[in-house]
Amino acid sequence: MTIHKEGYTSIALTVLFVFVLNALVHYFFPDKQWLIYLSYFVSFVLFITVLQFFRHPHRKIDPNESYVLCPADGKVVVIEETEEGEYFKDRRIQVSVFMSPINVHVNRNPISGIVKYFKYHPGKYLVAWDPKSSTDNERTTTVVETSAGIPVLFRQIAGALARRIVWYVKEGDKVQQGEQFGFIKFGSRVDIFLPLGTEVKVNLGDIVKGGITVIAELKS
Repeated sequence: MTIHKEGYTSIALTVLFVFVLNALVHYFFPDKQWLIYLSYFVSFVLFITVLQFFRHPHRKIDPNESYVLCPADGKVVVIEETEEGEYFKDRRIQVSVFMSPINVHVNRNPISGIVKYFKYHPGKYLVAWDPKSSTDNERTTTVVETSAGIPVLFRQIAGALARRIVWYVKEGDKVQQGEQFGFIKFGSRVDIFLPLGTEVKVNLGDIVKGGITVIAELKS
C-alpha cells in the first residue's frame, strides 16, 4: 500500500491545518482539557480520512483482450442502453460506477489499445449519481480502440465534492489494460460505453474493484 502522488499536496495542507488548529486551541484554551482532547480527536480523524482517500494499493492485473476491466473502485449504479452523443452518436450500453469518498480513486484503463479520442469538458458539479452529471458536469472523455478494432469510451465525471479531475493520456497514446489513466478527488463517477451486443458481467448494486472486476466481455 502506497500513497498516490496526487495526494501529496492535500496531505501536506492537512498536516499544516492540524498543526495550526491544535496550536490555537492550546494557546487560547490552555485550561480546557476536554477541548484540547476534542481537537486531537478531530485532527486524527481528519488526517486518517485524507490519508486513506489517497491510498494506492498494489494490484496484480491479468490482461485479457476479450474483457473490459472495471476502471475504478465503487458501486455499479447504471446498466442501460442509451444514446452516446459525443463520439459514437449511436446506441451503446452504458455501465456507470460511483466512487464514494472512501473508495480508492485511481482510474485504470479498462482495455488495452490506442487512444483514438480524448477531450476535457469544463462543467457543473452536480451530485455524481444525477443522470445529467454525465453530460453537464466537468468531465473527460476517452476512447480506446483494441487491437481487434473495437472502440470503448470511458468518461471521468466530477461530483459535488470532486473539484479536480486528473488524466495521464492523450490522443495517439498506446495504453495497457489495468494501468492508470487518471485520478478524481473526493467522490465521483466513471461511465463506460460498450458496443451493443456486449455481454455485461456485473449487476446493479455490485461492489467492484478497478483493474480486477470484469465489467463485460467483448464480442469479436
